[in-house]
Amino acid sequence: MACRNPGIELDLGWVQSTRVNQPATLRRAQYLSATRTVKKKWQASWLLRAVTCIDLTTLSGDDTPANVQRLCYKAYHPVRDDLLKAVNMHDKGITTGAVCVYPARVKEAVKYLKQAGANIPVASVATGFPSGQYPLSTRLQEVRDAVLQGASEIDIVISRTQALSGDWQGVYDEVKAFREACGEAHMKTILATGELGSLTNVYKASLVAMMAGSDFIKTSTGKEGVNAILPVGVVMCRAIRDYHQRTGYKVGFKPAGGIRSAKDACTWLALMKEELGDEWTHNSMFRIGASGLLTDIERQLYHHVYGRYAAAHQLPMS
Repeated sequence: MACRNPGIELDLGWVQSTRVNQPATLRRAQYLSATRTVKKKWQASWLLRAVTCIDLTTLSGDDTPANVQRLCYKAYHPVRDDLLKAVNMHDKGITTGAVCVYPARVKEAVKYLKQAGANIPVASVATGFPSGQYPLSTRLQEVRDAVLQGASEIDIVISRTQALSGDWQGVYDEVKAFREACGEAHMKTILATGELGSLTNVYKASLVAMMAGSDFIKTSTGKEGVNAILPVGVVMCRAIRDYHQRTGYKVGFKPAGGIRSAKDACTWLALMKEELGDEWTHNSMFRIGASGLLTDIERQLYHHVYGRYAAAHQLPMS
């Protein structure tokens, strides 16, 4: 990942003075979705870039060591060798950006990736994911335990209760405490935007999370009714841009939840390129939280190479 964001003192004046123009935001998102597309060899390039930005995720109650081992293998071999050779990318070390699991599965993920010789970071959700409705002491200990087990990235969740009641000082203090508990591990802060009530709250939560030292801000847990949608992405990207312009610190972005198609992945990459610049199209500053997306990307690459879509049994499930 890129250099870390050290954070700044909470600027409540800045936070409270912000307002989001919802109609303009919706128009921007709709225009982006309708007009941004890539085809042929350029599509293949963008899709391979998207692969390197995926946090390949399993966050199910029935996760087992076998599931995690399979996930780690797919993270290290995300695209069939014949497809990579056909586009002359077989020797470029294409892997996913990270593997993301529950804290109880971190030790296994680290072991399996080490056995494979893969230099892929392990990310762990924490702090009472997905609800965040646990005592602060419990949430802090969960972060410390995940780091101790070998997680190098921690995906924490903010308190939506505090955000919805306008207690931005409380949100700031908790996120800052989580950052300290992470130590050297990079911290991604999940805003759970589908539960924040308004785009203005999304912008305010983004600012507060960055002020508290978040290295990434992330849209969703993937468990809400509404997850990663473009209007929210526009707002969060503008917050990242404003924070960078005012402080000089760069913060990454991670949409998660509901991103299942190759076209979706290209649209999110286009958003990054246009709103934040080329640096935010690399996995040091951009990640996509997904479990099923990789399957469709590999399917589209197969079509690019062979001119037809693969049968289901021809592509290993991600």
